[in-house]
Amino acid sequence: MNPPSGGIDPASFAPRLVAWQRACGRHDLPWQRSRDPYRVWVSEIMLQQTRVDTVLRYFEPFVRRFPGVRELAAADLDQVLAQWSGLGYYRRARNLHAGARQVCEIHGGELPRSRAELETIRGIGRSTAAAIAVFCFDRPEAILDANVQRVLGRAFGLPRPATAAARRDMWRLAEQLLPRQDLAAYTQGLMDLGATVCKPAQPECLVCPFAADCPRELAPPAASPARRRAPRRSLTRVLLWARSGPAQAPRIWLQRRAGHGIWPGLWCLPEHDDQAGALALAGELGELLRQRELPAVVHQLTHLELRLHPLQVVLRPRHRVTDGALDGGWFALDEALRLGLPAPVRKLLTAARAAGD
Repeated sequence: MNPPSGGIDPASFAPRLVAWQRACGRHDLPWQRSRDPYRVWVSEIMLQQTRVDTVLRYFEPFVRRFPGVRELAAADLDQVLAQWSGLGYYRRARNLHAGARQVCEIHGGELPRSRAELETIRGIGRSTAAAIAVFCFDRPEAILDANVQRVLGRAFGLPRPATAAARRDMWRLAEQLLPRQDLAAYTQGLMDLGATVCKPAQPECLVCPFAADCPRELAPPAASPARRRAPRRSLTRVLLWARSGPAQAPRIWLQRRAGHGIWPGLWCLPEHDDQAGALALAGELGELLRQRELPAVVHQLTHLELRLHPLQVVLRPRHRVTDGALDGGWFALDEALRLGLPAPVRKLLTAARAAGD
């Protein structure tokens, strides 16, 4: 694909972007402090569909707990999910863990250097592979995540690629725009421009390095209304918080969720449509001694608002129910908090531990 005529000069695109990145881009993110491919890989996976300010809270604790590929590969998946808890999109963590084991088994614990080989690692797509290859190995590779698609589309007057053919054309454009030098600054510039200036709604066109000749009409100085999102669907569920044992050291019944849907593979308080379903499970677990309803918890997902109603019950467990039955088991509170838990469940249990409840 030849870059479109008119508007921004393709030959000037990379030099202008590099100059802007060096003057105005992001330089102090924790994963920028070394060329360690493992740290870059973890950051790129965390940054998929997640804002930088959110990732900043998770990145350093994660790499302290798992400082390299071998440590991550040797860890139990529950340990990895526990460290990821609250970051969302948990399939990324499962793929990262599986990918680390793949790197150890096939590549001797060292990430491969080429984009093509990196793409063979589970969870690493073409754009992520290219970013690792550029930042760590100085390979001339193009990235094309959603932010970069938006930047190039606006800069060169192209529609969002809605077909495979259009996407291939945009990949060709991204490759043609690659400079022969300053590859890392150029690639980081694309990321920074898309995340901080050329945003989906209310782009800050007046501070863009391409403001003078970008085909996109400049945004007015006053903030324009953001594009309306489709309203979140609301879902109400009852969480069975089953407790057994002495009040000073209660055990909690958790179930592992399926490997698909919301919170795949995480341990969770059993979820039910209504109290009747929750109490039916409680009856299978033991003799009901007491019950109480706790205040509802509202948890926002991207396209879903969960209204969770915890029903706390105290049981005398049935001896026939053992760990592994009903896809669950009894855990001490500290044990439970070391598992991979959904964020709202972790908050409930953390608050219970703090209160000595």
